Amino acid sequence: MPDTPISDLHLELLSALRAVVGERGLLTAPSDTAPYCEDWRRLYQGRTPAVVRPADTAELAAVIRLCAQRGVAMVPQGGNTSMVGGATPSGDGSQVVLSLARLNRVRAVDPVDMTMVVEAGVPWRTAQDAAAAAGCLLPLSISSEGTAQVGGILSANAGGNNTLRYGNARDLVLGLEVVLPDGQVWDGLRALRKDNTGYCLRQLFVGAEGTLGVITAAVLKLAPRPTEVAVALCAVPSAAAASELFRRFQRHDPAAIQAFEYMSGAGMAFVLRHIPGASLPLAEPAAHYALVELATPRAGAQLREALETVLEQAMVDGLLLDAALADSEAQRQAIWKLREEHAEAQKREGASVKNDVSVPVSRVPELIEQATAACEALIPGIRAVPFGHLGDGNIHFNLEQPEGWDAAEFLARDHAIMDTVNAVVQRLGGSFSAEHGVGLLKPYMMPAWRGGAELDTMRRIKAALDPDGLMNPGKVLP
Repeated sequence: MPDTPISDLHLELLSALRAVVGERGLLTAPSDTAPYCEDWRRLYQGRTPAVVRPADTAELAAVIRLCAQRGVAMVPQGGNTSMVGGATPSGDGSQVVLSLARLNRVRAVDPVDMTMVVEAGVPWRTAQDAAAAAGCLLPLSISSEGTAQVGGILSANAGGNNTLRYGNARDLVLGLEVVLPDGQVWDGLRALRKDNTGYCLRQLFVGAEGTLGVITAAVLKLAPRPTEVAVALCAVPSAAAASELFRRFQRHDPAAIQAFEYMSGAGMAFVLRHIPGASLPLAEPAAHYALVELATPRAGAQLREALETVLEQAMVDGLLLDAALADSEAQRQAIWKLREEHAEAQKREGASVKNDVSVPVSRVPELIEQATAACEALIPGIRAVPFGHLGDGNIHFNLEQPEGWDAAEFLARDHAIMDTVNAVVQRLGGSFSAEHGVGLLKPYMMPAWRGGAELDTMRRIKAALDPDGLMNPGKVLP
């Protein structure tokens, strides 16, 4: 990566920033800043004169004031796991990266109120562990939770495997602490279940991808820890069969369903090929799979029996080809590994174009069938790898390069591929971004999908809070 040119403005700013955060809090050497300038998927590579790592909210507020006074744009960054380039600086070297990694304290856990106060730089798994130590559950679960941080997860309004039961990230947020684009600190860390006093400001910042301010801490809802869990990996004849299987579990006991995931045969094959330790606990591979997890804090719920009851009838009715039920926590983790490693396996297989889309739950089979056919017509030999959260309608409709293709040649057609998938999604009444956000990758889609009054209102909010456009520019809004 070439060195970032340091302008006179940046030299003066760096001196002022160093006075606030100290040597430990400021990275300027290209070798040190490089990891902060490339996204996880390696779609975007930017440059920055500095990565600023404040140690607390007061330092961050001072940093933002210094940048704002000089008209220097800022890119907030957590664990840098964005799938859409949401935390990558531009390539011109003009934007300062704000790393939240040192705001890493769990401030409080209250098992009576079932809440926790946690800072933005805490890795999500660390927050989960803190909740577990208090006998509680922080329910949102994503494959990158060991790296992704609280602030980034909230800024992207991440979803994950348990959205079906507990909702997206925004559904877990009771209060926020946010540094605004002018350096003011909004202390909204209220642990109230009801607070009807004007506009719900916290929901402006959840899902805003750092374009309206920087989340520094949050009050999160906790849930009771399950005492009984039952998991099964199911081979099914079609996506429609997986959808019907989900409806049967809903009819049997909707409160027991914690997750219901879909995987294609192609995606499973990639996991088995590329991920060490992955193995299929079924007699033979299938073209379609479903993963169902039931969980409850209620003692004596007999979830295993409920799982077997639904699956046995599904087998009789031709909806199920085979199933493997976990008999231990190790077996449960092994089944979930087959689902969680899909993104990494696709990365190792070659170039892929990712579509994080949602449709009404009942229309997921149509999405998989129609989008597969449309993409195969666009590029013969393309490999459709749909997987994801069938229970809430969010499918990661990813497309792998045809065998023998050059990766760059395939990725050069990413917009055509995404637009092909999205044409199907739009017909089915869906969304082009379900849980990954808009970032740098998808702002061009916003006018067609969210134009008119909706996009105009978003722009008015942005202009009101960040009139100089210094917070994460180029993301979300076209």
